[in-house]
Order: sequence, then structure tokens, then C-alpha cells
Amino acid sequence: MKKMKLIFNTSLLTLFLLTSTGFTIDEKVEVNWISFEEAIEKSKVEKKKIFIDVYTDWCGWCKVMDKNTFNQPVIAKYLNDNFYAVKLDAEQEANITFRDQTFKFVPSGRRGYHELAAALLNNKMSYPTVVFLDENFNMIQPLPGYQKPDRFEMIVKYFGSDEYKNTKWPDWEANFESSL
Repeated sequence: MKKMKLIFNTSLLTLFLLTSTGFTIDEKVEVNWISFEEAIEKSKVEKKKIFIDVYTDWCGWCKVMDKNTFNQPVIAKYLNDNFYAVKLDAEQEANITFRDQTFKFVPSGRRGYHELAAALLNNKMSYPTVVFLDENFNMIQPLPGYQKPDRFEMIVKYFGSDEYKNTKWPDWEANFESSL
């Protein structure tokens, strides 16, 4: 019993010392993923840019990006604060209606694809691909391939802060300071 009290008191003292010196224990921050349809509805109330992670269930690099990139607290918080973050399965079978057009699943080969995914990826079906849309669902940029956390932080902040409108990428890249 004395040993338990000692461990408990030591833990409390450590926590007090850490927090009183300005050190904070990072909470687990996760991306608030929503569907494309939810992003449409939410944007009717509050305009935000749209970030879309186009993936498939069988894509290994998609899973690595979920684990290594999107799980970074700095990245998750930035996405949540500045975008409606959408997960779009490129092989989903449910229809999506957008701008008076119904996008459907197209059976093709062993798997098939969703027409909205094809439209967002300019018919270049590569996974993972992330897509940035402005507040009015206009294309800013699709970006194919796995993105490491440090590189992705630079990219998401470039588009999220609207720097892409007036700063050339090489200048942004040269002056960027990571928060990771």
C-alpha cells in the first residue's frame, strides 16, 4: 500500500512540475473525417476549403499515410481548423450527387471505380491522392502519392493559408519552418 501511495504521489508531483514549467502533454488529435456529402452540407453553413483523401481499402501506402502523416497532431489540427477533411473511397458503390450531377460506381476489371474519384483525379487513378478544393469546391490541386509528414505539413499549409495564390512554391519551400 505504501508503495502505491509513493508511486501515485510521485506521478502527481511529476505532472505538477511538468505543467508548471510550461510543458504540456499533447492530447491525441485526430482528423475529423467526414463524407463528401457532409462537406457539401457543412459548407452551406460555413465556408471552408475542402481536403479530400482519395484512397482504396487495398492500398498499402494509403494506410501508411493514415498512420504516419494524418496522425501527426500538428497536421490533424491544421486540417481540422482550415478544411473540411473528406475520406473518399475511390471504389465506393454509393452514388454521390454534386452540382446537379450524380456520380456513380463504374464496374471495370476486377474492382471498378467511382466517377467522382476519377473526376477529382483527372482520370489518373493513383492511390493515395490528396485533393485540395477551394471554398466553392473548385479544384486547387490534386497531389498523387504518399506524402511524408514534414513534406505534407508544408503542402497543406501552403494551400490552407492561401499562399499558393501569391507565393511561388520554391519560395514557400525555402522559407517554410516546420512545426513538427
